[in-house]
Amino acid sequence: MAVHTMITLLAFMRPERLWFLAVIPLLVVAYLVLLRRQRTRSSRFGIDNLQRVLPKQAAWKRHIAVGAAILSLASLTLAFAQPSGMVNVPRERATIVVTIDVSRSMEATDVAPNRLDAAKSAASGFVDMLPAGFNVSLVSFAGTSAIVVPPTTDRGMVKRAIENLQLAPSTAIGEGIYSSLDALSLVPPDPRRPNEPTPGAIVLLSDGYTNIGRSSAQAAQDAKKVNAPVYTIAYGTADGYVVSGGRRERVPVDKRELATVARESGGEAFSAGSDAELRQVYQGIARSVGYQQVEREVTEQYAGYALAFALLASLAVISLAARWP
Repeated sequence: MAVHTMITLLAFMRPERLWFLAVIPLLVVAYLVLLRRQRTRSSRFGIDNLQRVLPKQAAWKRHIAVGAAILSLASLTLAFAQPSGMVNVPRERATIVVTIDVSRSMEATDVAPNRLDAAKSAASGFVDMLPAGFNVSLVSFAGTSAIVVPPTTDRGMVKRAIENLQLAPSTAIGEGIYSSLDALSLVPPDPRRPNEPTPGAIVLLSDGYTNIGRSSAQAAQDAKKVNAPVYTIAYGTADGYVVSGGRRERVPVDKRELATVARESGGEAFSAGSDAELRQVYQGIARSVGYQQVEREVTEQYAGYALAFALLASLAVISLAARWP
């Protein structure tokens, strides 16, 4: 299983070994003393033969060699102390409910070709970003909500259903959340961990605010109770409008309600005013829901740092040696 190398809280399994780091300041002081003695000797007795062979231009190489060697020693000491930290590990199994607003306001053309068509394309791309072992469900909502596709690993089925979404009147964000929770309840338990609930999250895209149905804030609180965070995407711009009965009706995106939903559910709120921004948001959500933080020993990472610094020090020494007679 691949592991992301981002480490947050670093701890050490053998912290007593960190005392070896005390040697490093002594080495730095010793190097500085030697440099000072060399300068003093040069000012008193003139330039010796070795200094003629190694001109001043090579001084920075000596500093690099020493600095890299010290950094290598520091990294090796950290590795010797067996560090551990919280790392991002891909989830093996989870369920993501893609919940899309199909209300009439999604017909606005402030996002080309219109909000709904752009949302369909980006949502299909999001489905492809999720790990292969994830179940994906599709929920749509307008005045009412429905589970369009129950949780499945069949990406093709979900993407075809996304493409076939149609506009409908009114907006019931709360109902969309409740249908998403119903979809999460359809996931069978993991046979290897039958007593553990399968991790789940809801990714809800909307451009409006609730004007019918149950409260979205209450739905968000109910989602938090079952550990189903809602990642909301407020999609559209302040200039959006639709034509109804020959008249323009403004349909500016409403971020406030969606931000409340994300906060109350333990999720995160995003906004996007273009197709490109929406794809970036989906990429960020895919990384967030696709990984979990697990404490792991990361000795190899610091051993790798030590090897890299040792290689740099070696190259600097070899470069200096090439000038010797």
